[in-house]
Amino acid sequence: MASDTNPHPQAANRAIEAVWRIEAARLIAGLARFVRDVGLAEELAQDALVAALEQWPETGVPRNPGAWLMTVAKRRAIDLIRRNERLERNLIELGHRLDTEEDLPEVDEIEDDLLRLVFTACHPTLSMEARVALTLRVLGGLTTDEIARAFLVSEPTVAQRIVRAKRTLADKKIPFEVPQASELSARLASVLEVIYLIFNEGYSATAGDDWMRPALCEDALRLGRVLAGLMPKEPEVHGLVALMEIQASRSAARVGPSGEPILLLEQNRARWDQLLIRRGLAALDKAEQLGAEPGPYTLQAAIAACHARALAPEDTDWERIASLYEALAKLSRSPIVELNRAVALAMAYGPAVGLQLLDQIVDEPALKGYHLLPSVRGDLLFKLGRREEARAEFERAATMTRNARERELLEERAAAC
Repeated sequence: MASDTNPHPQAANRAIEAVWRIEAARLIAGLARFVRDVGLAEELAQDALVAALEQWPETGVPRNPGAWLMTVAKRRAIDLIRRNERLERNLIELGHRLDTEEDLPEVDEIEDDLLRLVFTACHPTLSMEARVALTLRVLGGLTTDEIARAFLVSEPTVAQRIVRAKRTLADKKIPFEVPQASELSARLASVLEVIYLIFNEGYSATAGDDWMRPALCEDALRLGRVLAGLMPKEPEVHGLVALMEIQASRSAARVGPSGEPILLLEQNRARWDQLLIRRGLAALDKAEQLGAEPGPYTLQAAIAACHARALAPEDTDWERIASLYEALAKLSRSPIVELNRAVALAMAYGPAVGLQLLDQIVDEPALKGYHLLPSVRGDLLFKLGRREEARAEFERAATMTRNARERELLEERAAAC
């Protein structure tokens, strides 16, 4: 099964890392189908990885590394079953099944397993923090250290979240399955929410010294694309992928030479990634063809597409964006959507119109402590020539944000007043 070449240990380790990134989710998903325990499946997969680290530098990378890892993991499962008397009696039969099944499952079966793993890792019985950490761990292939650094929390905190998530899934006997039609919509919404939260944390970091964390955007995009392949007839999956592709297309233009933020209307649009834009628009077309009524992610993607299609800021169809935000507000009834609609109305019909809507939501509890409310209000006041009021709003917004780069930008805007 192994190759004939004996690679340099460092080259082998790089190969192992690359294989793990590609195969980890499939491996864990396939094992979880057998053992019905995501935590145990990941432990078995890790055991197989350790075996690869020990053996491949000497024997060479196998011709089918995924099959090699699966075989080793299954054998470890058999050993564990035979050793552990506390496991339920029905696992004896599982041992026989694993013992006689050496080959990787069929492609369709692998995809089914991945889909089950997605829904299990994003199960609503888990907290959002746990869902995000577990998804990045078992589907994204990230280490606890990588997740901790991405979200600016300690490694023990992330490890504890993952351990508790696995224990909760096991204790509550959450089935390793794709939800039935009656609950598919709500469960899919949870999955999409997790993926978009990961993307947003990469696109606009809530805390720390960096404006963006591109690696998280890439992880979310990869997860979204995998999900679109697994659920090709779900319009909102394509809507989310479209939204992320189009937003990610602006990444290079959103940050200046010193890491400072560059706002949308000030970006050099020649730096926008046209391949990502084309992919995003294609995903949006697919979402709109599949869905009779657009869902929230498809509407947000349509808004992003308005920006992507405009060659210059002045070409932006702000009236269409305002109408799309109005449709989105009816679906979500979110004060944050109303905040964005106020911006669109201000661009389409003047700052006074936007400020009028903004003043209607200024006391919304959900916006208390949300720095973009005073930031947007400051911008509209500035455009209306009310400089002192604008300065106070920018200063207030600067004290509320936890992102250092954003704070610098808001302080600069306050000084400009």
